[in-house]
Amino acid sequence: MKPYERFLTALRREQPDMVPVWELIVNEPVVSTVLGRRVTGTKEDMLNAYCELAEFLDLDGVTWGEDQEMKAVGEFFVDEWGITWRLNRDGIAYPVKGPIKSEKDIIDYSPPDPDASHRLESIEKLVDVFKNERAVVFLGHETFEFSHYLLGGMDRLFKLYYLKPDLAVLLSEKVSEYKCRVIERAIKAGVDAVVCGDDYADGRGPFLPPSLFKKFILPYIKRAVDTTHRAGVPYIKHTDGNLKWMLDMLVEARVDALHPIEPAAGMDIAEVKKRYGDRLCVIGNIDCRKLLTGGSPRDVEEAVKETIAKVAPGGGYILSSSNSIHPGVRPENFVAMVKAARTYGRYPIDKRLIAEYAGRCLYSRLFPEFFGR
Repeated sequence: MKPYERFLTALRREQPDMVPVWELIVNEPVVSTVLGRRVTGTKEDMLNAYCELAEFLDLDGVTWGEDQEMKAVGEFFVDEWGITWRLNRDGIAYPVKGPIKSEKDIIDYSPPDPDASHRLESIEKLVDVFKNERAVVFLGHETFEFSHYLLGGMDRLFKLYYLKPDLAVLLSEKVSEYKCRVIERAIKAGVDAVVCGDDYADGRGPFLPPSLFKKFILPYIKRAVDTTHRAGVPYIKHTDGNLKWMLDMLVEARVDALHPIEPAAGMDIAEVKKRYGDRLCVIGNIDCRKLLTGGSPRDVEEAVKETIAKVAPGGGYILSSSNSIHPGVRPENFVAMVKAARTYGRYPIDKRLIAEYAGRCLYSRLFPEFFGR
């Protein structure tokens, strides 16, 4: 199979020739080290380096989001939404201020133009380079994250949910209209799948009670899923954290796959596969909080073998980290993860591997609060 066929077969919960390998994000410090050259901060060089990395490691899928014009304001950057960002020392951007300060601002606010000619330049290049070779995955969003970015904080959005629910819905509608339009355009440009990256939980549990999630979040997940499915493309839901409380709702929304199933938040990928594997492709689980950052390549290999033994049989599994290959990940561990997947992830999965590793729990040592026995 070609890599893109392997990736899409797994997304359909079918069995490919080997377990696909994919990452949501690979940050620049790791890219530079693996490639053995310095990657500059320009969009063009970062995209070229990412393409080179995908070829070098033979990744089955590649991912990129929409392009935003950024204006430098001192040490900060302001995007087309009016959101102010700060870059940390590793070059990762964090929102620090939003443009909406009042109720009137919500009513008057207009998102940027989703049809701007520059919006999908990077994803169009990935399609040109990898179409029908590696799966090209568009990274979009639903509404939650950009709503609190615009307001300048999650706490302000939660107050809006409780005190001014009509305004919260109005803001979500504006964000959703924009985001769904960009998803439509990305699919027309030739992407093979869509992943939406709003986070709804952390290791302690959900940010919202189920009643508010159902009212303010779930409808927009469904809208993004429906937008994607109308074009015949699969939809991957990314959210960090402990998701046990929302898995039934995500299945109800008809998402095709779940990423990243975070062991550091108490998520047991074997249990998720057992309960939902007939409806969800499971993606992720190789811990990037302790294992990929502080373990050895041998430790990583053991985790890959265990995860493959538990959830790869029968298909419907894509191997990745438990979030992303962030700057704290040891590059040698990232490479070890990919190599181990290629060595042990061939179908049919070795019965001896399953017999030896399916009953193990490496994460009971790293996260005894969740997996201790």
